[in-house]
Amino acid sequence: MQKKSKHNSPHPNHGPYIYQPISLPFSSPSLLLFHSTNKMATYSSLLSLSICVLVLFHGSVAQIEQVTSRGSQGESQRQQRWQRDECQLNRINAVEPSRSFNSEAGQTEIWDENDQQFQCVGVVAMRHTIQQKGLLLPQYVNGPKLIYVVQGNGIQGAVIPGCAETYQSPSESQFTGRQGESQRDQHQKVRQIRQGDVISLPAGVAQWIYNNGRNPLVLVQIIDTSNPANQLDQNHRDFFLAGNPQQEVQSQRGESSLRGREGRGSSRRGESRRSSNVFSGMDEHIISEAFNIDSNLARKLRGENDNRGIIVNVEHDLEMLAPPRSQEEEAQQQREEAQRQLERSRGSSRPLFNGVEETFCTARMRHNLDNPSESDIFNPRAGRVTNVNSHNLPILQFLRLSIQKAVLYSNAIMTPHWNINAHSIRYITRGSGRVQIVNENGNSVFDGQVQRGQMLTVPQNFVVITKANNEGLEWVSFKTNDQAKISQLAGRVSVIRSMPEEVLANAFQVSVEEARRLKDNRQEVTMLSPGSRSRV
Repeated sequence: MQKKSKHNSPHPNHGPYIYQPISLPFSSPSLLLFHSTNKMATYSSLLSLSICVLVLFHGSVAQIEQVTSRGSQGESQRQQRWQRDECQLNRINAVEPSRSFNSEAGQTEIWDENDQQFQCVGVVAMRHTIQQKGLLLPQYVNGPKLIYVVQGNGIQGAVIPGCAETYQSPSESQFTGRQGESQRDQHQKVRQIRQGDVISLPAGVAQWIYNNGRNPLVLVQIIDTSNPANQLDQNHRDFFLAGNPQQEVQSQRGESSLRGREGRGSSRRGESRRSSNVFSGMDEHIISEAFNIDSNLARKLRGENDNRGIIVNVEHDLEMLAPPRSQEEEAQQQREEAQRQLERSRGSSRPLFNGVEETFCTARMRHNLDNPSESDIFNPRAGRVTNVNSHNLPILQFLRLSIQKAVLYSNAIMTPHWNINAHSIRYITRGSGRVQIVNENGNSVFDGQVQRGQMLTVPQNFVVITKANNEGLEWVSFKTNDQAKISQLAGRVSVIRSMPEEVLANAFQVSVEEARRLKDNRQEVTMLSPGSRSRV
């Protein structure tokens, strides 16, 4: 039978205390009461101690959360402050690479990472020129990468972790080496690349590129170091798996600009400082054990005394397991090349994409931008625009990048517009023209001529207008959003066209008739044909 003790009234914080009498070897009311009182006091002490511990614990947790929250808030404020400091762009320049270095079989050129326009948009840009039979050594970088093939043909391999080697020799007897020894190989998918291709590469995925064509293979690429996939800092880091790469390929952000040095843009082979591949920092005995190889082979992995650079010669043709190209593919490529040169004014409907999801291991990483028949916008008097985004290349959704190819015919204009949700990094591939960029204060931050090989940035929301010279103008725009959008100021789908006449008349202090002409005098979309009234 349970009894409530009259000596232990309910505590305002503890509630009623219930206890069970304990049988003792001798029955004594005083001892029983004494034992019960001591027991209750012990429980009360323990309960009070527990409460104190809980209070201290919750106070500590709250303090930790407050500090963590304050730290996160501080980090966010630092990021916002960094963006404010870095993106006060009062002047943008069309620039060429600030430094270059030669390798055994090619050249690498890098745009200045300390240039404020590149710091603002958070990218690093570089250009590789790979000679015939040249191999760009296997490497990976710390941010998503978009590559545009400016010229030439080649083979690209991307090694995706966790994916199987789907290119396999069926039997050893079917493949024989140069000296008669039997060979068998298996590796992940390799891709044929050619002029106009866009190659997408997630952060941390290793790749290599080989020039199997007859002309130099020229690649322009951006690395998005501000992408969430890069959790380090804004510096570009290139991790090579082989060779002894030049130190110049690594980020030099924060160092003094090399722009004014003697020999700018020229080769400095022999003067380049050498760094090492990732194996060079490992003990050769551990490498031997990891690969189950001897020490001599382990030392070769470390790249000791390798001075070839990052693009190396392949003595014989690089032979690998790959399906042969069909005659139809080769004929199609020849037709497209002829069409680019001779039939720029012809367009047709683009192929449809149904958006079927792809597995990561089989995802398409390549798409061609130079096929006129796939243009999204086409004007036979002005030019064409082709977009590659996550709709027609789904892997770009993970990279949060996209790319656009614009071709302006002689004296044509690309409508003034702004990028709604992305920065744009333009690389001029052909011709020349005039570009104007205007900031939020209505000030011109760039007004000048651009030509082949130059690069400039168009920050988000800055208004840009472009007019081609007599020889025309072509460029590719790398954009920092996989669904990049623009808003146009002139033309049939423009902001001005969509406003009521009375609004325009009062906004610009013009007559209703003048507002009507402002709305309706241009019926074209994006690419505007040259005319007597077109002045930039």
